[in-house]
Amino acid sequence: MAAPAADRCIAGVSSREVVDDDALERIVAHYREHGWARVGRLGDGETMQALRDRIDAIMLGEVTYDGLFFQHDSQTGRYEDLAYGEGWCGPSLAYRKIEKLEKDPLFWAWLTSDVFRRIARRVYPEADVSGVALYRAFLMNKHAGGGSDLPWHQDGGNFWGLDRDPVLQVWTALDDAPLDGGCLEVVPGSHRGGLATPLGGVVPANHVEAARAEERALALPAVAGEVILVHNHVWHRSARSQTGKPRRALSVCYMDGRTECRRRKRAPRSFVRVF
Repeated sequence: MAAPAADRCIAGVSSREVVDDDALERIVAHYREHGWARVGRLGDGETMQALRDRIDAIMLGEVTYDGLFFQHDSQTGRYEDLAYGEGWCGPSLAYRKIEKLEKDPLFWAWLTSDVFRRIARRVYPEADVSGVALYRAFLMNKHAGGGSDLPWHQDGGNFWGLDRDPVLQVWTALDDAPLDGGCLEVVPGSHRGGLATPLGGVVPANHVEAARAEERALALPAVAGEVILVHNHVWHRSARSQTGKPRRALSVCYMDGRTECRRRKRAPRSFVRVF
């Protein structure tokens, strides 16, 4: 069926009392230095349940939108075995990735929350003139069977086809993400070295070894509703979940409103202005 209206209100997090200006300055400063920062638990139980219910309904085909991107998980749980280009393959709770969630009114209400506007304007100070646009809003799902591993990677480079790389991702845990549950891991400070390769994406094994990434890896367990800032160039990854429960997380990439798509083989992308 078609998408319902915003039948369940998600106010997001809009009041300054949730995260005051002094706290935001400290959070953004930590993100700039280390490539990541905890914002805190911004989503209550009811809000997270509404988002979990909605994403499950999307995966099961009960709520539909034109233009959503789907990628199903591999049978083996190996990143190398993922299939590409297959899209929707029927009702399943084992989709690994769903993009363009800004089309859904509940997810749109969350990603346009005022606290995220205040963060984005600190990261992109020129946004007072150019605004802040959305590169993507997508679900990363470790389904109840464990999902797949995601190796060390960076979100940027020539593969993204932009005239400048975004630097801000806001990661929200829809479920608890414990140490054994596919939590986010980072190599602190790795963003300061720029891209490992011009293409971006998965970090080659020789770079991983040279940077002693395994020794420096920092796990970031989170509870449902918790928000973490991630610099696009910081090396990050996540393992399979061992809990027998799904680990769903929303990742929203905000960018300078002046960003343009460089691709020429197809029509250049246009981007939604968020703030």
